[in-house]
Amino acid sequence: MAFATNRYERMIYRRCGRSGLRLPAISFGLWQGTGSYVDEAASRDIVHTAFDHGITHFDLANNYGNPAGASEELFGRILRGMPRHELLISSKAGYYMWPGPYGEWGSRKHLIESCEQSLRRLGVDHVDIFYSHRFDPDTPLDETLGALETLVRQGKAIYAGISSYAAPQFEDALRIVRERHWAPITIHQPRYSMLDRDAEREVLPIAGREGVGVIGFSPLAQGLLTEKYLDGIPADSRARLNQGNGGLTSDRVTPQLIETLKALNGVARARGQSLAQLALAWLLKDERVTSVLIGASKPQQIADCVGCLDNLAFTPGELETIEAILRAD
Repeated sequence: MAFATNRYERMIYRRCGRSGLRLPAISFGLWQGTGSYVDEAASRDIVHTAFDHGITHFDLANNYGNPAGASEELFGRILRGMPRHELLISSKAGYYMWPGPYGEWGSRKHLIESCEQSLRRLGVDHVDIFYSHRFDPDTPLDETLGALETLVRQGKAIYAGISSYAAPQFEDALRIVRERHWAPITIHQPRYSMLDRDAEREVLPIAGREGVGVIGFSPLAQGLLTEKYLDGIPADSRARLNQGNGGLTSDRVTPQLIETLKALNGVARARGQSLAQLALAWLLKDERVTSVLIGASKPQQIADCVGCLDNLAFTPGELETIEAILRAD
């Protein structure tokens, strides 16, 4: 398979905290739009298009797809035609995956078993980043982090990460790995978008201070921050299809939200951007954000998102207008 020879020329690559790892400013995830939700040929086209645009990081989890695990299996088949050494592949474990007491959460048993299964589904001998997908209140945090340490030392993961950890657990995790000289927490993956800004309070201050990378998931709020919902809910949208696995539901698309989206779209148009480009650029303006994690159901959506890199600067007036719109929602 021949890929674009100029694929690295337009993409911006940002250092992940203080580590030597660099991520593309736009990463690609196989949670909802791709990975068993569109057919294999379309998924392959989307992934190849992402790589042609310089997206080297592909993010998965053991429970992605329908049934759970299907996204990793599909990506593993696509990966066989791609240069593995040029790619960053990440996976996670922590949400429900199989029945019984070890099928979810953060025990050593669950994380190590999950990683082994993910490697088999992907057809690789290691992933580049392996995450604890969510904090487990019933398992000692040092057990969860110790499992990540083991996977790194075994060479089954190169870097360790955490996802959706609130500030107290994030700080505790950093303290534990530092005191025990374990594999560092290289990256935190919180939900972060214009419509969900908890990460600004819970994650970014700590990450900036401690030199941890941040990659925001759902930066387009599962498609809300695109032009798709400006006139209501389309028949083929995620909100209408309600595909489960944490997907967008129609009750979230309220009249007030539509008015907010229209106002943001006005700002985007004045900047010469699509609404999606505005939403991504708004996150990437903060240098503490290493990357944003997009999904796609069509190849052209990749090109649109990468287009945000052409204009990441905001005037004070634009920022004030955006803040006023978001406060009114």
